[in-house]
Amino acid sequence: MRTPRTSLVAAAFLAACGAPAGGAPSADAPSASAPSASAAASGSSSPTAASPPAPQAPAAASPAPAPCGALGCLAFDTPAQAFARVLESGPRVLAVGEAHAQRGSEGVPSTTRRFTELFLPTLAGRASDLIIELWAVDPRCKKEQVARVEAEQRTVTQGQAAQNQDEFLALGHAAKRLGIRPHQLTPSCQEIDAIVRAEPDAVTAMLEMIARLTAADAKALLGREDAAGKMVIAYGGALHNDVAPRPGRERWSFGPELSAITAGKYVELDLIVREFIKESESWRALPWYPHFDREKHPDKAVLFNPAPGSYTLIFPRSS
Repeated sequence: MRTPRTSLVAAAFLAACGAPAGGAPSADAPSASAPSASAAASGSSSPTAASPPAPQAPAAASPAPAPCGALGCLAFDTPAQAFARVLESGPRVLAVGEAHAQRGSEGVPSTTRRFTELFLPTLAGRASDLIIELWAVDPRCKKEQVARVEAEQRTVTQGQAAQNQDEFLALGHAAKRLGIRPHQLTPSCQEIDAIVRAEPDAVTAMLEMIARLTAADAKALLGREDAAGKMVIAYGGALHNDVAPRPGRERWSFGPELSAITAGKYVELDLIVREFIKESESWRALPWYPHFDREKHPDKAVLFNPAPGSYTLIFPRSS
């Protein structure tokens, strides 16, 4: 990731999909902000040259997914099959949102770990860049201002699992090894000061800034000659990627802007760990929630397609 003359501060990628419209995310929201972190290695690595693989017999066709209800619900044998269906449209921007692991869930593989291990390798050669919602703050910024922003972030991140930070960094390192350039967000000192001035609405200011910076980075990366025809991935909480944000949250999402500049070649994919789903107002507000029965297809990857270019993939129960 890019680390020029930066110190790191926690990423406030607050992805409370179920927060009240126009309000800040609630504590039990499906996604929350990430912990503070140090930067992943800078730059990108070139894939190692390898001998051509030996000819293999054609793979057997995958079983067709089973219909499982409303919103285009399909049940796949594996998460990989569901992910492949999401990519069939050939997006230029794949915006992945997750429900962050919370304290007490350490025994369940997190969304970040699953994406890193199951999905990211399939994007080698197909994706040029990965934007991760980690902040790199210029050390020239006033320390007291940065400290105040960090304090605001801790009110949101305090309930998260301790390993979240390391897993986001591991995602960046894994991308680099695959030849996918990882990037983090780099707010200016002026933007940090603006968050402080926004108190008591600092969280809202963070949400707006994250969407703005991610959109700007994605547009710049899409314009690179060496990225022509390849995908840009944005990875963070399941709020900023909304292609059709709920009323009052329009400034929190980069979805509409990136969908427009890619002429609709934009895919919003929310990844959900089945065990993280709760009986709460925040979860119940999600469009797929009323149509999901956790007792049905427990060993399948359930994929909802509630709107064009918008998907929710729910992983099978953990073994």
